[in-house]
Amino acid sequence: MNIGQQILFFLSALGAFNGLVLGLYILYKKRTSIPFLLLSILLLAVSLRVAKAVLIYFNPRLPKVYLQIGLSACFLIGPALYYFFRAAMKKVTVIPTNWKREWSVLLGVIVVGGAVFPYQTYPDLWNHFVAQLIYLVWGVYVVATGFLLRGTLKTSFVNPSGLGPTEQFWLWVYGCNCLLYVVYLMALLWHIGGIYISGGITFTSILYFTIFFFVKGSRIDQLLTAPETTSLSKPEKKKIADSDAQVWAEKLGQVIMDKALYKDPNLKLSDLARAINIPAHQLSQLLNDNLGKSFSTYINEYRINEACKLIMTMERLTFEAIGYEVGYNSKSTFYAAFKKVMDTTPALFKETTMKTN
Repeated sequence: MNIGQQILFFLSALGAFNGLVLGLYILYKKRTSIPFLLLSILLLAVSLRVAKAVLIYFNPRLPKVYLQIGLSACFLIGPALYYFFRAAMKKVTVIPTNWKREWSVLLGVIVVGGAVFPYQTYPDLWNHFVAQLIYLVWGVYVVATGFLLRGTLKTSFVNPSGLGPTEQFWLWVYGCNCLLYVVYLMALLWHIGGIYISGGITFTSILYFTIFFFVKGSRIDQLLTAPETTSLSKPEKKKIADSDAQVWAEKLGQVIMDKALYKDPNLKLSDLARAINIPAHQLSQLLNDNLGKSFSTYINEYRINEACKLIMTMERLTFEAIGYEVGYNSKSTFYAAFKKVMDTTPALFKETTMKTN
């Protein structure tokens, strides 16, 4: 390679290398956080895709196994982007069952499909079908992610000044992924080498621009999850001590279960406060500040957990009857709460659980 090619290789490969390092670092340091886990998968998948493009551009005789790894990683970019935003926007702390099922299918397609039809043996299949399928899947997830961000996208056009740092970061991540998708899609459709290698340069630029302008000035934790609604006119409340909060939370949970308070469809926060003999405003503070949940979310979790037990043990009861049993006064309310807590429907939950058992 001449000096120009060496510089081009260095700049295009730099982003891929640093993306891999950053992805592994996030995975190691923040592995208990679902948004961070998905962000690391996204970074690793994009970095492997870019690395494959850079290597094949400068070494067209690269062994096919590296091409297969790069395309397999590309297959996960769209899903990782979509589920990253779902986890960040909904503040997911536990991976829902249906997410695990969907990712198992994706990984199964990569592993089993790659083992049965390796690139080395079936290059035509990969070049003329698998690659197009991968980009189709990537594109579908990009569109689905845009649907998730439709409110933020609308605000960016109507009132850009109303976007906070988190929304700006989200739009930047989404926009950069759209740009990378377009660049590599153009390279796939028109087979233009200049466009192909520009993906690596683009990713390097994006990565360093992101670090400099976003992560440098803010804690990355604050940029990944949905912002809390705050009021500047109200003084900050003193948080209840963790030791006191733990005692009250345990007492609250015990009273709810012992007296089956969750079964009361008209249950109010003041009723719970009286049950554990604390003021209503302190209970509200305990739930919101220490437990990070609203009153309705807290009660719904108890109700839905009990509903799940009944679904698996009381096969004769209809879903509607179970909803009434755990404290809901309508079928629609029960279904909506179940979907929100479990991210699936009662019927799918029962079917999935029975299969796993």
